[in-house]
Amino acid sequence: MTENEYDTHSAPAPGEGQWWLATLGRTVVWARLRVREAGTAEVFDSDANTLSYDSEDTARAALMDAEFVELEGLDEEDAQARGFALDELVPPQAQDDQTLGTLMIQKLPQRH
Repeated sequence: MTENEYDTHSAPAPGEGQWWLATLGRTVVWARLRVREAGTAEVFDSDANTLSYDSEDTARAALMDAEFVELEGLDEEDAQARGFALDELVPPQAQDDQTLGTLMIQKLPQRH
């Protein structure tokens, strides 16, 4: 493995990872799950906290216990059951996690 490959895996760029969401009406609460090279995982939550887990499975279980679903696994029917269209769901993006933390809760516009 080259040094650049190691750097990529040990410090993913902002926005990389698996996006998860929970909804309350038209409010979307985001969480980002990252799996580290060693097999551990971390979840960046809507309070701008980074929570560490011993494995991806443990992190996924914690997210599901909190009623989060993985964005990648949603289809249009799932989205409609939650009260929104799939194309309305765009994970937040920022240059750093401090800024990203302010964007992790989104209020979607009301539908007419």
